[in-house]
Amino acid sequence: MTALRLTVGQATVRFLAAQRSERDGVEHRLVEGCFGIFGHGNVAGLGQALLEAELLRPGALPYHQARNEQGMVHAAAAFARMRNRLSTLACTSSIGPGATNMVTGAALATINRLPVLLLPSDTFATRAAEPVLQQLEVPGAGDVTVNDCFRPVSRYFDRVSRPEQLPAALLAAMRVLSDPAETGAVTLCLPQDVQAEAYDWPEALFAPRVWHVGRPVADPAALARAIDVLRSARRPLIVAGGGAIYSEATSALAALAAATGIPVAETQAGKGSLSFDHAQSVGAVGATGTTAANDLARQADVVVGVGTRWTDFTTASRSLFAEPDVRFISCNVTASDSAKQAALPVVGDARATLQSLTDALRGWSVDPSYRREVAEARRSWDEIVERAYHGRHQPLPTQAEVIGAVNELSGPADVVVCAAGSMPGDLHKLWRARDPKGYHVEYGYSCMGYEIAGGLGAKMADPQREVYVLVGDGSYLMMSQELVTAVQEHVKLIVVLVQNHGFASIGNLSEATGSQRFGTRYRYRDQTTGRLDGGLLPVDLADNAASLGAVVLRAEGIDDLRSALQQAREERQTVVVHVETDPLAPAPGSGAWWEVPVAEVSALDSTARARADYERSKRLQRPLA
Repeated sequence: MTALRLTVGQATVRFLAAQRSERDGVEHRLVEGCFGIFGHGNVAGLGQALLEAELLRPGALPYHQARNEQGMVHAAAAFARMRNRLSTLACTSSIGPGATNMVTGAALATINRLPVLLLPSDTFATRAAEPVLQQLEVPGAGDVTVNDCFRPVSRYFDRVSRPEQLPAALLAAMRVLSDPAETGAVTLCLPQDVQAEAYDWPEALFAPRVWHVGRPVADPAALARAIDVLRSARRPLIVAGGGAIYSEATSALAALAAATGIPVAETQAGKGSLSFDHAQSVGAVGATGTTAANDLARQADVVVGVGTRWTDFTTASRSLFAEPDVRFISCNVTASDSAKQAALPVVGDARATLQSLTDALRGWSVDPSYRREVAEARRSWDEIVERAYHGRHQPLPTQAEVIGAVNELSGPADVVVCAAGSMPGDLHKLWRARDPKGYHVEYGYSCMGYEIAGGLGAKMADPQREVYVLVGDGSYLMMSQELVTAVQEHVKLIVVLVQNHGFASIGNLSEATGSQRFGTRYRYRDQTTGRLDGGLLPVDLADNAASLGAVVLRAEGIDDLRSALQQAREERQTVVVHVETDPLAPAPGSGAWWEVPVAEVSALDSTARARADYERSKRLQRPLA
């Protein structure tokens, strides 16, 4: 057998460049490139290997320079989400803080079921020079390093301590990355000495390899049970999650909804499963849902989940589906998700399952009166959105008006990216999605700082789309560094930076729980009271963005914002549009609850009132079985 003598780093790069995924006869590169920040852990290993590939095999595994290790994992996760989990990016870091910076990104990817490959460097396998710079010493365990932090947040974890272990680790990593039911963060720890060690590898290791992503068909008996339940339903409701989009099931969903009249509500990850103007689309569901979806959910007698994890936001902390005898059907490629809500589980690919349901329900439809009720609920909510979009609030615009301006001035296939704070909830309710990939809000981990890095990954995955990043001042201050990467890579983003001088979402939550917005506003410490309730801080985030290389446009009011957004579309490089909003102007409510415990006893009247409200809402919570 012919062998190639390469280092572990070189072998890793060559192997990754040869991997492909395939679904429905269409092949994709499984790992399209590698983000990296180099240090003493990887500069001579994977760093050298990426350099050699760039010089000798251009395009084999393109290298992208990041500014923050957490940010580059977010970008890789966003890239994978835009590609429906069929392609991703690898991320390499040095040992110590470079590696642990990626832990948050790993958790985000795993929670959101998104494939990312993490290659954190590790301390010496030989232990010849211990303790080395940035090494955590655990006196009772010589084989523990900081990289063990990745174990609970990774779907697959391995440490390659000898070259001979690399092939098995790489093959296992690709299996998990390409499996929709298993995917998430995959972590392969590579000790810095092992990365540079040479070994004779069989050439077969580097041959092109295709990982087939199948469409598993549901068990016929489970499908038959689900069909029987659906045929008995008077007020059914479909809840579409991210799996409906990742499996490219949106056309099948639209066909089922049109044929049967079953209304479709959407989770955060599933928003865009139906175009907002589809006759059966009732929009967002749950704690950040529309009144249309939530009113129907309260009275639904059969609820069909398609590719959803049934999070507390979706179920309004299990208080939303209030019909005493409501039954759940859960269609999911992941068995554990299909069993949630004490549902009738249907394990299989979302598109294949929806097509089977459509065939089996041919000729069956909801009552015409239910269709009319759905149409009226849609019309009523649409009027609410119109008023929120065009409220002309003074002196500062509302966040809802900013969302409306971006929505109306963006193209049908453009992408909005957001993550934590109050904006995701407002977007979930108010954004009129027109394309399955047009709504990109990370809410599984609700990670502040995802926005700009996520926008970078989304644009890299589909450069033909305009990408609008909506980010508040709180998240911007958490992580804005990847603006520099976007500028460096000539990746154009339109970043709408909403300045409201604090944490608007937590401010609202703090007020609702009786904590009076404590610690949520960006203010000077008052020298008299000793509290953080002085004047506004003199922070200029627009100037900060300009210093990072972005074109900056300052918008004063909603009309100015609309003009700035039109100008931003004409630019060829990353643009930051800065606009100030009123943090106390609320968006339309969902009418649903989200459980956050309130102090049971308190000397504050605000907390006592909030506790009483909490106890009333708690009584609506539905038991699991």
